[in-house]
Amino acid sequence: MIILKTRREIEIMKKAGRLVAQSHELVRKHIKPGVTTKELDWLVEDFLRSQNAIPTFKGYNGFPFSICASVNEEVVHGFPSERQLREGDIISVDIGATFEGYVGDSAKTFLVGQVDEEKRHLVETTRQCFYEGIKYARTSYRLSDISHAIQVYAESHGLSVVRDYVGHGVGKKMHESPQVPNFGKPNKGPRLQEGMVLAIEPMINAGTYNVRVLENNWTVVTVDGKPSAHYEHTVAITDGEPELLTIV
Repeated sequence: MIILKTRREIEIMKKAGRLVAQSHELVRKHIKPGVTTKELDWLVEDFLRSQNAIPTFKGYNGFPFSICASVNEEVVHGFPSERQLREGDIISVDIGATFEGYVGDSAKTFLVGQVDEEKRHLVETTRQCFYEGIKYARTSYRLSDISHAIQVYAESHGLSVVRDYVGHGVGKKMHESPQVPNFGKPNKGPRLQEGMVLAIEPMINAGTYNVRVLENNWTVVTVDGKPSAHYEHTVAITDGEPELLTIV
């Protein structure tokens, strides 16, 4: 069942989303060669708790950290560790915050120093995939119109769309109905309604879309070892323009 949110609920979700956006800005300022992904995890957890928010990911189905930190060929659910970022890396940071009982969820891929053209193209295209998708985040469209737009843009730029992991509804829980794939035929699925809140999150690979899960049972990597990027915002469907909730 898709849970429609009231205007009051969306206003609370904007507060949670603003804390996620501020967390991403903190991460952005600290990303440089030599920084460990665990340092980024501590930074975000300390900030969220200082704002009376809960790091949504920590303990979620047993996930042991406050952020997902996925480097290079890691697609999603990367474990923060003592790994130091290196010049030329890309890192996808996924952050969730629960505030006053509602969740904000957003991911961005950051460049570490000077990055080669393949990775830069991947990151920029993944970000634009999101914005191509939300052109269809309106009540006159169906859910798969978002999915189709993302896939068409990614593939037209020589990239592939991860099939195994998708976006989702979000509200009092991090994962609610409906699922939001980043691929598929248009004009399928539920018609978008005012009050839907969706985490729309293209996960795009430089090589093939095939992925596998590491032995920690969480971290997803590309099978071919090529880099992957991730871009996500929490988006409210309104009677007009879609509203991004995970911005400052």
